[in-house]
Amino acid sequence: MLILLPPSESKAGRTRGRALDLDRLSLPTLNAHRAEVVAALAEASSRPDAAATLGVSPNLTEEIARNVRLTTAPSVPVADLYTGVLYDALDLPSLDAPARRRANRRVLVVSALFGALRLTDRVPPYRLSMAVNLPGVGPLAGHWRGPLAETLPDLVGRGLIIDCRSSTYAAAWLPQGDLTRRWVQIRVPGATHMAKHTRGLVTRALCQADQDPRAPAGLAEVLAETFRVELHEPASASRPWVLDVYPPA
Repeated sequence: MLILLPPSESKAGRTRGRALDLDRLSLPTLNAHRAEVVAALAEASSRPDAAATLGVSPNLTEEIARNVRLTTAPSVPVADLYTGVLYDALDLPSLDAPARRRANRRVLVVSALFGALRLTDRVPPYRLSMAVNLPGVGPLAGHWRGPLAETLPDLVGRGLIIDCRSSTYAAAWLPQGDLTRRWVQIRVPGATHMAKHTRGLVTRALCQADQDPRAPAGLAEVLAETFRVELHEPASASRPWVLDVYPPA
């Protein structure tokens, strides 16, 4: 099982700790592309028009300044880095040891800066969206599409792809071929803010479950123990199964 999560705009930082070392990150096949984005982001963030380039408020001066210090700032485990609605609902610190080990194996965060990250990776706080057209790199979804297509299928094995990403981050990798039969998009009907919260709860439930279903119907059965769910077949051969998960009352 591979659970794909989006990152969060809000991130936690530290005042002490070792700096970013790309060679210590998982998925080393992404490192050349990571280095390109790190350098280009630092350069773009040092310019007067940085906020416009990054599509953020000019008031976010400290967050933009972080991007200039990517190679020297203290790094943070990804499990502690991302905050916000989804990650608050996931609540990794409160998982017991077996669930935390499953989270480390199953969860992958798709990142505009690093391509994809395991929870055990250590990176500095940054501000960058997959929607950005980064000078020197180009549209980030396009930058990552090839490298992720080469790297991520090997992580899936015979299991399911549980897709909790937003459309912005889904654009960086769409499963192809036989993988589409094991690709399940988590949809939260009629929700906006609650969608992130519910996807965090779904991820938590899957990390707590010792089952590892190999078919979409099996996934629906596992989650039906906690949520009201409805499974829909793919609209076409290239599209995912859709599992509607309704927010808890």
